Amino acid sequence: MPAYNAGKTLLQTYQETMDQGCVDLVIVVDDASKDNTHEIAGKLENTVVYRHDTNKGYGANQKTCYELALQNGADIVVMVHPDYQYSPKLIPAMASLIGNDVYECVIGSRILGGYALDGGMPLWKYISNRFLTLIENFLIGAKLSEYHSGYRAYSKKLLTKLDLDKFDDDFIFDNEILAQIVWTGAKVAEITCPTKYFAEASSINFKRCIKYGFGCLRNAVMFRLAKLLKIDTKFFRKENRNIFLIQ
Repeated sequence: MPAYNAGKTLLQTYQETMDQGCVDLVIVVDDASKDNTHEIAGKLENTVVYRHDTNKGYGANQKTCYELALQNGADIVVMVHPDYQYSPKLIPAMASLIGNDVYECVIGSRILGGYALDGGMPLWKYISNRFLTLIENFLIGAKLSEYHSGYRAYSKKLLTKLDLDKFDDDFIFDNEILAQIVWTGAKVAEITCPTKYFAEASSINFKRCIKYGFGCLRNAVMFRLAKLLKIDTKFFRKENRNIFLIQ
């Protein structure tokens, strides 16, 4: 759980997560929250809590989460936002797809099923999501319903083969990691994920959304160039191309 100012929703997310009966350990990384997130996390059972001294960003928070998960022997890692925007009730389904060696990555998609707007997603965000996804699918060559969900599950094997340290420390991290997963040839699944938008749910503002959007487009263009020209770029290197298809 990459946490920032999640004091009002952390406990509810944690309780529903543990209710699923398949979670061995919860990891909460507090990115220097200004509220009582760290204090609440410290009282939770079966939980490893880590706090950044300064706010390092959403991507940096994830890097710490995955590092701690692997250090603690995780075979399957599920990222659940502690703001309760995504329901932890999907964890068993996502974990089973990886645990049964069907997929290396599972995404909880807000777009599949057509309920994103019903869940409160602002219309401008929905349109932006669809526009970016259309372009990214064309440039990257995948057929995903969206690239922007923060609800994801990864296998240990996949996480250990990704260049996590090279990814951005901000929100574009999610897009960069997914593009590199497609580059490696790892199998990606999507399941319908209901989502809720409310005051306590984390969300980036319009200005940061614009920055994120251009970052997604740049990432997709670099993917396309690396594939067509067979050149190495920061994230897309020849030695990692389709390594999961070769194995």
